[in-house]
Amino acid sequence: MLGNISLGPDLSEFVASIAYDFIGGKEPEVNGSEPEPGVYRFGLTFRLDRPVRQDDWRVKVIPAFAPSFHWAPHLTPTDCHVIDQHSFRSPALIVRDNRRMLALIPDLDVLGEGTQVRWYMDNDASRNELVLGMGESRVKEHVLYERKPGASYAAGSVKVGFYLMVSDAPEALTNPWRTVLRFLWERWGAPLYRTGAPLTAPLESFVCHAYRWAFEHWERQVWQEFELNGTRVGAPAFIVNVTQSPNFPGPASERETRSIWNQAWFSSLRSAAGVFRYGREQNDSDLIRRARLTKELALSAPQRGGFFPSVIATEMEQVQLGGALVRRSKGWDTAYWGNSDRNPLSDRRIKEAPYHIADMSWTALWMLRWYGELERDPRLLAYAVRYGDALIALQDALGFFSAWLDWHTLEPLEALRDSPETAVTVTFLLQLGEMTGQARYTQTALQAAKTVAEQVVPEGRWEDFETYWSCSGFGGKDHVGRKYARNNMYKQCNLSMFWAAEAFLECFRRTGEPHYLATGERCLDEMLMTQASWQPPYLHVDVLGGFGVMNADGEWNDSRQSLFAELILEYGRELGRTEYLERGLAALKASFVMMYCPENPKTKAQWEEAFPFFGERDYGFMMENYGHGGEVNEQGVGMGEFTIFDWGNGAAAESYLRIKAHHPELDI
Repeated sequence: MLGNISLGPDLSEFVASIAYDFIGGKEPEVNGSEPEPGVYRFGLTFRLDRPVRQDDWRVKVIPAFAPSFHWAPHLTPTDCHVIDQHSFRSPALIVRDNRRMLALIPDLDVLGEGTQVRWYMDNDASRNELVLGMGESRVKEHVLYERKPGASYAAGSVKVGFYLMVSDAPEALTNPWRTVLRFLWERWGAPLYRTGAPLTAPLESFVCHAYRWAFEHWERQVWQEFELNGTRVGAPAFIVNVTQSPNFPGPASERETRSIWNQAWFSSLRSAAGVFRYGREQNDSDLIRRARLTKELALSAPQRGGFFPSVIATEMEQVQLGGALVRRSKGWDTAYWGNSDRNPLSDRRIKEAPYHIADMSWTALWMLRWYGELERDPRLLAYAVRYGDALIALQDALGFFSAWLDWHTLEPLEALRDSPETAVTVTFLLQLGEMTGQARYTQTALQAAKTVAEQVVPEGRWEDFETYWSCSGFGGKDHVGRKYARNNMYKQCNLSMFWAAEAFLECFRRTGEPHYLATGERCLDEMLMTQASWQPPYLHVDVLGGFGVMNADGEWNDSRQSLFAELILEYGRELGRTEYLERGLAALKASFVMMYCPENPKTKAQWEEAFPFFGERDYGFMMENYGHGGEVNEQGVGMGEFTIFDWGNGAAAESYLRIKAHHPELDI
């Protein structure tokens, strides 16, 4: 049975109908209000006199127009899929045409009280339907949610609530996320943030834990120091796992190839900048020494016509220990250079993997930052200049830079030849132009920025290496460059949103042209739709301010928030927007929430549920995210089992130290 909510004349310009299911044959009590202009709230209360089993319940909103643009927090490529509440970070369904914008936002006060059945949303562009529903689901792929039967309701009250936000203002059509983000933060995020969430302990204490963990308690497992062609180099290992804990009762087994990365995620040079800042602040010569060894390693990457590899690795072997077969490194005497194995080639090898332009541009950008802010080492600038000169010759006629170059020939590969990864190169070239005074770098960067603004931003084509060639491979074989028709959306990753927002801010600062700032704000706001604007009661760690990754994965509190935090603050300062300042600081705090230490009691309890052998020598251990597989529970599911210093505790420490240096007015 179906019921309908009557619409007033103002709302009917935007909404054709709102229909809802009954539960167990019972019709709900419906109430509506307009808490602010252009925002309508609806509440439905079912009063059940008996238990009810009903697999699905939904309220369906039909727009009064044919949208040309759709946005949702997760993909639902078929009728079997839903957007489970696990993905409700800044939950909304948003549509618009060239005259009207409509958004459906779940009432998080009602959801926050706890529900008998999980909530979901669905963006069905093919039928022009926006749906809020209740029903059970299972994780499929990595990570999509598929409907499953079994929802049941006890006798008593069942409440559902949602908001509809409408606008025909030009600024809402240009940037449809801004009013939604403002509403979510004012109603739920800001009040919670102002109580101290997501954590109240001094951030300096987490920095101490991170460096003590890496360079004392886990030094043997983490710190790698060796001779390379007559030069002493060093850096933290790419990844370590719980079996390498000094408290683990069995033999250690290395999860992945022992290696050190200077890549778009895992940047040992970026982390070393934090170690250098802290060593200088604490007058700790050993930390400064370690940071300089990591700089030496970055400079040791051999350039071929200006291009250079992003990974140095060792050969691995399997050995039998105590009845267990474990993976071990053969040592740095077997070292070889290569590139990230997260790429469109199928062999998943570091050796002879293609050169990745985003990795090289990111590393060269951090060389310039080190040169400009930490040490005037001329080798850093010279290295970046050689790369920049080679890079200019690669720009295509439109302005894009290909994502990958063949290891042997240095010829561009076809995958992502015209992607938003170009944006990270824009930022690098602008910085190089400023440091060298060479206009050709700046001109090349501005042409690339124009292309990204015209070819990527309007369509939301946020496809980068992580979108398809990391843990979430869904769509990599058949949907690169193609929207999912049912959702009218691409598979999207927020890493390229960050690169674009950063690039457009730098374009604005170099030129003073306001359209760059407006475009950057739009990219930033789309990125912020992946930030947690509230604290769900069904998650077992604090998540306010933390980030997800993409619209087909499950992470909360992902380590990228330490990367994003300063950019959000920079936009807040540029635009005079308190919301951005609070969101940026919440992201910085969230960067430390997953750390195992006494200052994080909820997280510490979850770690000990998952790994009871954890103890004081593990303080500082920090998984890169929470709930990655799309599921969590009170017994520690969702906690992961590894630490990446350069995409976890070391990255968070660097972010804190950099923001403290750049923004003394924030008194963090």
